[in-house]
Amino acid sequence: MIQNPVLRGFCPDPSIIRAGEDYYIAVSTFEWFPGVKIFHSRDLKNWEQVGAALTRTSQIDMKGDPTSGGVWAPCLTYDGSRFYLLFTDVKTKKGRFYNTHNYLIWTDDIRGEWSEPVYLNSIGFDPSLFHDTDGRKYLINMVNGFKGILVQELDPRTWQLIGERKKVYSGSGIGCTEGPHMYHIGDWYYLLTAEGGTGYSHCVSMARAKSVWGPFETDPENPFLTSDTEDPEELQKCGHGDLVQTQAGEWYIAHLCARAQQKQSLLGRETALQKIVLTDDGWFRLKSGGRFGQRQTEEPEGVCSEAGNAGASIMEGAALIRDDFDTGKAWNHWQNGYVSPRIPLGEYADLTARKGYLRLTGQESMNSLHRVTLAARRQQELHVQAMTKMDFHPTCEQQLAGLAYMYDAMNFYIAGKTTDEEGSPVLVLLKSDAGVITDEIEPVRPETDGEIIFRARTSEDGMKVEFAYSGDNGVNWHVMKEECTTEILTDEHCRGFTGAHFGMYVHDMAGLSAYADFDFFAIENLA
Repeated sequence: MIQNPVLRGFCPDPSIIRAGEDYYIAVSTFEWFPGVKIFHSRDLKNWEQVGAALTRTSQIDMKGDPTSGGVWAPCLTYDGSRFYLLFTDVKTKKGRFYNTHNYLIWTDDIRGEWSEPVYLNSIGFDPSLFHDTDGRKYLINMVNGFKGILVQELDPRTWQLIGERKKVYSGSGIGCTEGPHMYHIGDWYYLLTAEGGTGYSHCVSMARAKSVWGPFETDPENPFLTSDTEDPEELQKCGHGDLVQTQAGEWYIAHLCARAQQKQSLLGRETALQKIVLTDDGWFRLKSGGRFGQRQTEEPEGVCSEAGNAGASIMEGAALIRDDFDTGKAWNHWQNGYVSPRIPLGEYADLTARKGYLRLTGQESMNSLHRVTLAARRQQELHVQAMTKMDFHPTCEQQLAGLAYMYDAMNFYIAGKTTDEEGSPVLVLLKSDAGVITDEIEPVRPETDGEIIFRARTSEDGMKVEFAYSGDNGVNWHVMKEECTTEILTDEHCRGFTGAHFGMYVHDMAGLSAYADFDFFAIENLA
């Protein structure tokens, strides 16, 4: 059986394809760089990250993008020879006006470099590319304000939108119609959309027509997929899906989901798979029956059971991820498994300056929307422990480095080292709740000014976190504070989409290029 979620912790809005024997999923990354993580599998069960599509600031510049702005809902497609990716860069997302710019990139090697972007439009978000069986290509996208789904032909020679732009679907009536994907199967054009808002009422709706231009009729048993909100142990927020057909002709839907504790989503929105069937009356249904996303689903028939990847990759589901920074190679975000807010770390992350260490040079503070030095990994399970060992010698109060446990620029914890007003080193625990930063403990004078290990350990249910430090290489631990709430790091509290992250962090608000050397970084699943 395939166990869900297949992509655990902050992997929302999946777009799935098959290219021969290989399956790929692209997911939203919002304000995190690099943009659009890409995962690979041969069996739909075992997945690993094999790349990222937006790896250069020439492709996307997210400086100033709001929290949970940036890259929304990529659409990954394959026409038999070339891979295409559509994405939105969201510049504002509050109030009446959303500024959403849609782009197209492509590559012949999904593990390699992607093209520079071609601008399409700014009508709405969640654009998708539809390759029809006659060779024509169409842009499918929603209208800001959830005012319906548009179709317009796209010239594959010039990438210019041509002909009429037509509204083909207004939604099923559930509301918040978004995330469209279109498929030509047999005599029917199927239009898959997300509805209900990306919360606990989220769902997948389906409609069909005899033409790409409609008229589309809604599935009489709509929604096709949603969640059992009465059972908190089941997958929640099921919605925003994409279909794929196996080599043996079976069908699956990849969809967004969440594992919530007391209506709190610490891990963000994740990716699950459900096996589906095409019924005699021409509608898709879950193979398991009903319409609720399940924690497990049947494996495909006639599909290789080995992952079969080649080259650099990051396996999903590891119980322990530990980096000792001994490679001495140049820093590469996705190959090193890390993300940073909005921009690449570039020269501010160095694996060669000190052998066996990652040197991070401080920039602006965590609450900046521009230049922040943070190398982070997403939290994938509720009960985890994160640790890092750091060598840092600040010279003023405006310099700080340590272990960050954060959701976004406004909501985070930092267990770190700085100085007091006299310039003496002190250890601090900072908390930012909706941008209000407080000291959670009185500053602690370390016993020595040498290397220090910071640790964050969550409770079994993920609802609390304890911070501790050790100045003698882990022989003795000193608790900074027990039972700090993790509610401030959840989708619901932050009104965001990204889930919690642990990371190595440095800031130097004085602009003096202070740096910290990190000897290791580790996240362990304790469940």
